[in-house]
Amino acid sequence: MTGANSFQVSGYGPERAGWTRLFARDSLARRLDWPILLSALALSLIGAVLVYSATRNRTEINQGDPYYFLVRHLLNTGIGFALMIGTVWLGHRTLRGAVPILYGASVFLVLLVLTPLGTTVNGAHSWIAVGGGFSLQPSEFVKVTIILGMAMLLAARVDAGDKQYPDHRTVVQALGLATVPMLIVMLMPDLGSVMVMVVIVLGVLLASGASNRWVFGLLGAGAIGAVAVWQLHILDEYQINRFAAFANPDLDPAGVGYNTNQARIAIGSGGLTGSGLFQGSQTTGQFVPEQQTDFVFTVAGEELGFVGGGLIILLLGVVLWRACRIALETTELYGTIVAAGIVAWFAFQSFENIGMTLGIMPVTGLPLPFVSYGGSSMFAVWVAVGLLQSIRVQRALSA
Repeated sequence: MTGANSFQVSGYGPERAGWTRLFARDSLARRLDWPILLSALALSLIGAVLVYSATRNRTEINQGDPYYFLVRHLLNTGIGFALMIGTVWLGHRTLRGAVPILYGASVFLVLLVLTPLGTTVNGAHSWIAVGGGFSLQPSEFVKVTIILGMAMLLAARVDAGDKQYPDHRTVVQALGLATVPMLIVMLMPDLGSVMVMVVIVLGVLLASGASNRWVFGLLGAGAIGAVAVWQLHILDEYQINRFAAFANPDLDPAGVGYNTNQARIAIGSGGLTGSGLFQGSQTTGQFVPEQQTDFVFTVAGEELGFVGGGLIILLLGVVLWRACRIALETTELYGTIVAAGIVAWFAFQSFENIGMTLGIMPVTGLPLPFVSYGGSSMFAVWVAVGLLQSIRVQRALSA
């Protein structure tokens, strides 16, 4: 027996048969979206250099080893790349069936943060210590599971041909799925991650074709919720101080406004081409706190100048552009929603991170995708790249 039937008799479904044909023709590489892959790799490698520059002289955090953070950043990148390969191999359609398990695991992990197992880093009680100097930030993985879970619910009846657009009941179910982990993350409190999740939800709803009334309603509810959070004093004092410093940059420049003031000085001193790699006075003098994570863009601005900072923004733009193309070209709503959710995630988080270093956005502690040091963030963004690649590859299989 030959052809596709032989795969089915041997225990392989049509999708596995397609994968076998792809490998047999050595055409998998041609199906990948190389601009996304190369841009993400370039960002991670640029990040490694910037992280090294920011930490090589900081003996109080690098344990006396100037290469400590560089090695760990490259290790995180390698693990993230492996996770991307695994995601492509499994396929976003296979993961669609595993969404209940993935969602339950992510909710369980964020709940663990609220137990004695949770640890506090820079004022945010959003980490779990796993030993060996490593820690896990579950809220990063919640971003992925919210996208997959909402996409599964919103696209189920549309992809089956029963509905043209998600109905109101389905939208309510999808919003409920997203709300549970978001409320838990808010209790940590991790306002930055919640902001990203809200943008993800809006992006997913827009891509799903749901009624625009839901989008406008959520925007109104968000405004009311922000006022309620402020009035009920849910935010910690350090978060309130960050917003106060954003509203008034001259407020307490040696205190709550110190980070943003030093960040702007670092970026402003870089000029067009920068002061030279490893030559930045702000970076070498250790004036900018958390420069390897939240404020890594200041290293690029100071040492590589407008050209280096512009290159990072350009590479992020390539990732977003290609992700939008994948969302538009896929023939299934599920793939469109997943890709659109990732676009919303990457776009907002990048804008927020770079914006807070320039003083046009409040400081929220969000890392710059692919560039900032941090294992959980690196793993999550590379899984997202794997989902994008899977959507593109499996579209080719069904063509």
